[in-house]
Amino acid sequence: MDTPVTTFSEGPEDPFAVRRAALVVLDDRGRVVGWSERAESLLGYPPEEALGRPAVDFLVDPRDQDVVMDAVTACVRDRGWFGVVPVRHRDGHRAELGCRARMTVRGDSPREWVLVCAPAEEVVQWETDRSVLDGLFRRSPIGLSVRAPDLSILRVNRAISKFSQIPAEQHRGLHTSDFLIQQDSDSVERQLREVLATGRSSIFTEQHARLRRDPGRELVVSVSAFRMEDPSGRILGVTQTVEDVTERYQGRRRLALLNEASTRIGTTLDVAKTARELAEVAVPDLADCVSVDLLEPVTRGQEPTQETLGPVRRTAIRSILRNTAEVMYPVGRTIQIPPGTVQARCLAERRPILQAQLEGPAGWLPLDPERAERALGLGVHSLMVVPLVARGLVLGLLSLWRSKRVEPFEEDDLTLAEEFAARAAVCIDNARRYTQQHEAAVTLQHSLLPHEVPRHPAVEVAHRYLPADATTGVGGDWFDVIPLSGLRVALVVGDVVGRGIHAAATMGRLRTAVHTLANLDLTPDEVLSHLDDLVDRLAAEQEPTDECSPQVIGATCLYAVYDPVSRHCVVARAGHPPPAVVTPAGQVHLLELPAGPPLGLGGLPFEAVELELDEGSLLTLYTDGLIQGLKRDVDESLADLCGALTPPTRSLEETCRAVEGALLRDRPTDDVADDVALLIARTRVLAAEKVAMWELPVEATAAAQARMLTASQLAEWGLEEMVFTTELIVSELVTNAYRYGSGPIALRLIRDDHLICEVSDTGSTSPHLRRARTTDEGGRGLFLVAQLTERWGTRYTRDGKTIWTEQPLLNGAPASLG
Repeated sequence: MDTPVTTFSEGPEDPFAVRRAALVVLDDRGRVVGWSERAESLLGYPPEEALGRPAVDFLVDPRDQDVVMDAVTACVRDRGWFGVVPVRHRDGHRAELGCRARMTVRGDSPREWVLVCAPAEEVVQWETDRSVLDGLFRRSPIGLSVRAPDLSILRVNRAISKFSQIPAEQHRGLHTSDFLIQQDSDSVERQLREVLATGRSSIFTEQHARLRRDPGRELVVSVSAFRMEDPSGRILGVTQTVEDVTERYQGRRRLALLNEASTRIGTTLDVAKTARELAEVAVPDLADCVSVDLLEPVTRGQEPTQETLGPVRRTAIRSILRNTAEVMYPVGRTIQIPPGTVQARCLAERRPILQAQLEGPAGWLPLDPERAERALGLGVHSLMVVPLVARGLVLGLLSLWRSKRVEPFEEDDLTLAEEFAARAAVCIDNARRYTQQHEAAVTLQHSLLPHEVPRHPAVEVAHRYLPADATTGVGGDWFDVIPLSGLRVALVVGDVVGRGIHAAATMGRLRTAVHTLANLDLTPDEVLSHLDDLVDRLAAEQEPTDECSPQVIGATCLYAVYDPVSRHCVVARAGHPPPAVVTPAGQVHLLELPAGPPLGLGGLPFEAVELELDEGSLLTLYTDGLIQGLKRDVDESLADLCGALTPPTRSLEETCRAVEGALLRDRPTDDVADDVALLIARTRVLAAEKVAMWELPVEATAAAQARMLTASQLAEWGLEEMVFTTELIVSELVTNAYRYGSGPIALRLIRDDHLICEVSDTGSTSPHLRRARTTDEGGRGLFLVAQLTERWGTRYTRDGKTIWTEQPLLNGAPASLG
């Protein structure tokens, strides 16, 4: 099918064209000697009224005479003139005509003046249109291309010729593919064909364009197109406007990358993760390959020394190159940066360095020239190195390469990389400082909590500790298993108000106090009373952080003492959840204990409850974080806890896992979760044959009787080698009870991995260890006892006191409890 020939007009019809303009001829004296029909239609005078008359007599209003005479003077002077003059119509109204005047001479005839006239408004419109067209095609910075229906170019303006580097007049007949690469020209022509076919204009469509003469440089242009039609609707072609918006596009892209960087960099307080986020943001939108290298101390959370900047550890890599491993050191590799390299200068001078064109390995990676050569072989051609600096500290450096993208890095790219590096450096430093503080907090926490729960003959235990924030590992909950005299054991669980280091430090002070009070063999209610006084003093000493968020000192605690000989358990609590007890038969119940006030209220009493536990019972102590969840009712949680504790025949570790699964499956992961401490103890009972107890008379013969009973019992236990020492100990203790005590005297021997001797009386006098003088007749008993035993001490009961001692078994064979 033949393409129709389209005639392109360069503008609207000239109003001075012969068929449209009025023609008037004046002789040398200004008389009308020529008058056209168009002159008659414009001015109303027929030829017979105009010919032979001076033009000024009937065409010029006296008020406009000066204006007309100025035009005549200019015309005579310049032998021609163009402009607008006022004239008088035959009916008397004033009209303005655009006029071109030119002097003519024919042979020997006098000179004449030919005037070509048209209505002033047509002349002004025509001149305006000519000016607009002249502006569009000669002066407009926006490209203009007029095309025929076959998309061949009819005319372009000078802005287009700047794109194509082809003179504007030489574009006629060309197609887009003559100056754009095929892929981009296909996209442009596809859009133009759609406009031609549908008649719907396309407005401000951004397209990427690469010129055939410079395919490495990518332009971004905003293209609009509309279809051209004549009054009858015949399609004449399509006109296209093209504006270079490369800088605007790159500015938007950089702004979008900065916005993306602000949301993607620093999502965690992890140094390595932050470095990876920095690399991921920069590739592929800014660079083809990126590495992040941090100074060694930074990767460990320490503050880097600024005197010696190096070595660095490769912390992150991101690349679109398939053979990255051949040219990049792997993550985790420690790199010594030699002096004189770009990287060394970047660190030392704390300034970014741009190498737009890499011509060889020397100067940018002399550390490993072979690796550098391979990188150049892969097309790496441009490099930026930016220091990571935060709060005046150099933390490392960011290196960016280009390979696939043919255009080199520019100054604007370097500015963008600096913004990336600045944001990331602050985040990395925050992560570094957090790591440092976190390690200190975890060290503190680990030093405050028991590393290992001691094995004890009275109970078998299992435990769990889960801080509210698993990332910090620091909380205010604690638990303890404390050996007491007489094979008894104290089981403790506590919960300090708040979280973090402040709560952990308070917890450490309370835990130390509990150990001290436990060593005094105080009853559970007395221990809580002393803790209450301590918390009250801590609160008085505490300085608030600020008026809006003062640091609150407070705690809850549960303290239980279990005796495997009597099977008695004494429990008291201070605002703490009640413990759960599971019988060997599998019956579960929560102990009904007086709640007691939380520690720190001061002045309120605590009550202890005594119960008897069968062998194999489970005693479960926990903090409120186990039963208080955002989506869980406390009663429902307690029911789930009781369900998870049965059957009691499972191992304690299995029971702990069952409790975790039942109550912590929906544990919140945000900062409203609470710390959790869980301590489960299975009771044991000391066999009756391992305990011997006698009541002695308050007589002078009590010591001798005690020695006899002790020797007999030790012989029965096969501990004859310990008889002599034990007789001395028992004799001294019974003698003191007889001399300084009152009421009946009780002697009890317990055999475990130690031999325990206990002498009780109803007196409250506290024994004191002292060094007797040479002239003293007494005062050496307790000193002798202390020398013969491993440990000794005093505990008080409501009925009196007990002096106890412990000796390791000489045969080294611990006795079983069964």
